[in-house]
Amino acid sequence: MKLAKRLQSLMLGVSLLAATAPTWAVPDVDGGPAVNEITFQKPVTQIADQIYSLHNMMMYICLAIFIAVFGVMFYSIFKHRKAAGHKAATFHESTTVEILWTIVPFIIVIAMALPATRTVVAMKDASNADLTIKVTGMQWKWGYQYLDGDAKGVNFLSQLATPREQIDNAAAKGDNYLLEVDNEVVVPVNKKVRLVLTANDVIHSWTIQRFGVKQDAIPGFVRDTWFKAEQVGTYRGQCVELCGKEHAFMPIVVKVVSEQDFKAWADAKQKEMAAKAEDPSKVWTIDELKQRGEKVYNANCAACHQPTG
Repeated sequence: MKLAKRLQSLMLGVSLLAATAPTWAVPDVDGGPAVNEITFQKPVTQIADQIYSLHNMMMYICLAIFIAVFGVMFYSIFKHRKAAGHKAATFHESTTVEILWTIVPFIIVIAMALPATRTVVAMKDASNADLTIKVTGMQWKWGYQYLDGDAKGVNFLSQLATPREQIDNAAAKGDNYLLEVDNEVVVPVNKKVRLVLTANDVIHSWTIQRFGVKQDAIPGFVRDTWFKAEQVGTYRGQCVELCGKEHAFMPIVVKVVSEQDFKAWADAKQKEMAAKAEDPSKVWTIDELKQRGEKVYNANCAACHQPTG
């Protein structure tokens, strides 16, 4: 009987190890979340750093309050227990205690509110931007339009680039599964970038945690936010407002580059757009039409309609 119980416990342990083994092989996402990450992603903007510091400060304050309150409570219960011969005191009120537990929480709340207010005010100050980008959320992709700067006039759609075979479990998952796009947003490092957001259909939310940015895109409204990335790199986020069937398939990828590289990218993108401008007199071949049709299908139809139905 004891042997059977031991074998049962052993099998349970092996099963748990087998169940968690796949997570050991999952790599960190470049510019995104890390494996077993239990706190915020590493900030790359001052706002994100302030949010991270505020989070830690408030957690420490809450921990200190928890230890103090429960420490006094358990000490009092143990020290003044009836078994030790203590008798319960009888009193109606204590003005001193009431004043203290009114003033102390007030001071704590103010101490937490002041730095939080400074951060919120800074988050909303999108003035004096070096670059402005219009962001349009739609089911289930993002549209970007550069409104000024070296890339003025550049516009494109950015949608999920993960192959449908991976989503349907017909192929192995890639390293950036569901966090890769066909067209990345490119911005210069150490420049204030203002985002002007709206939506075509339902509410979406443009979020990159390492920037400290989360801004809803609402149909019929124009909202704005900003960020100033201080490190070159690729940073990933997602739509974090439930927006329909393919909500999980709306990643955001921002590539932060040097100012020189940004100018080169803007120039190349503008030339690419000019080259792609359609000639109304052009005669399309069957293969070209098929390629265009496949792109339109993947961008608009594949979310609901598959070759199998």
